[in-house]
Amino acid sequence: MVLAPMAGVTNVAFRTLCRELELERTGTVSGLYVCEMVTARALYERHPVTMHMTTFDPSETPRSMQLYTVDPEYTYKAAKMIVDEDLADHIDMNFGCPVPKVTKRGGGSAIPYKRRLFRNIVAAAVRATEGTDIPVTVKFRIGLDDDHHTHLDAGRIAAEEGAAAVALHARTAAQRYSGSAHWDQIARLKEHVTSVPVLGNGDIFEAEDAVEMMAQTGCDGVVIGRGCLGRPWLFAELSARLRGLPAPPAPDLGEVTQIMYRHGELLSAHHGETKGMREIRKHIAWYLRGFPAGSDLRSALSLVETLADLRRLIDTLDPTAPFPEDGHGPRGRQGSPAAVHLPEGWLDDPEEDIVPVGAEIMHSGG
Repeated sequence: MVLAPMAGVTNVAFRTLCRELELERTGTVSGLYVCEMVTARALYERHPVTMHMTTFDPSETPRSMQLYTVDPEYTYKAAKMIVDEDLADHIDMNFGCPVPKVTKRGGGSAIPYKRRLFRNIVAAAVRATEGTDIPVTVKFRIGLDDDHHTHLDAGRIAAEEGAAAVALHARTAAQRYSGSAHWDQIARLKEHVTSVPVLGNGDIFEAEDAVEMMAQTGCDGVVIGRGCLGRPWLFAELSARLRGLPAPPAPDLGEVTQIMYRHGELLSAHHGETKGMREIRKHIAWYLRGFPAGSDLRSALSLVETLADLRRLIDTLDPTAPFPEDGHGPRGRQGSPAAVHLPEGWLDDPEEDIVPVGAEIMHSGG
């Protein structure tokens, strides 16, 4: 089971929290907790913000880093830097971002349509890790839209070029995060790609969803994104259920407030208290979803500035409140489907391998 990179979420604080909660609740650390996506060129050029994003806790193993990339040259340079400087134990490559400002420049989920370019990028990362035990894995979507599916070719090409596994977000770029994930396409990819593991991603909001996805599709593992927002203990539930054991009980509000405070501590350690408290604010809204908390308290928490303030405010909540029914299920951004913005002439030649200009933009992942 894999924690999908999410910008502003899956930093070292959140990954540490997920791992701590899995260990505490099930005695296992079976999740692969991937850091925020970083741009290959920015990593190679040592951009200070990018380098800070690649922070790992000393106890993290394996250290997993996801690269956003459009250029084989910088893919190789960044992957070789990871190898030479021992920056990570695993490299994942993201070709799933559907955001218009990314795809309109030929990045993200636009890349797999250009089969030769996609092949060259994957090959560059694998070449940079040759002779090491650092695996390269690749994540992508079904395709651009219902008329342009690319996942079967992408899976085949990635496996041919030496990827250790592939992951499919079972939506098209046009869907963005709306509607339902097409798990049947994960099954198709699993049938099509038999030489490496195939992971499934999309609409896993409960542990039972993961069990069902694997049963329906035959996939080898699951990737979790929005489902763990405000629920970092989800990986403990997944670990138990995927081993055929009962899931640990959902936490009551008292437990959730302790998790929330621990998250604030970890964010403060990573960013400093001022920025750490700015970062915890969005998480607080996810943590408190469905729990009884008045509008004045929620408003105060949305402006929290210090750990002392966070402790004082959450101590006013009722610790005995049970986990709410509407605290389960879909969460995070949904959005609406829309036409995919692409560079002019992008669809003309799928075999073109020219590197798109101006596509190295930092954005969350897909």
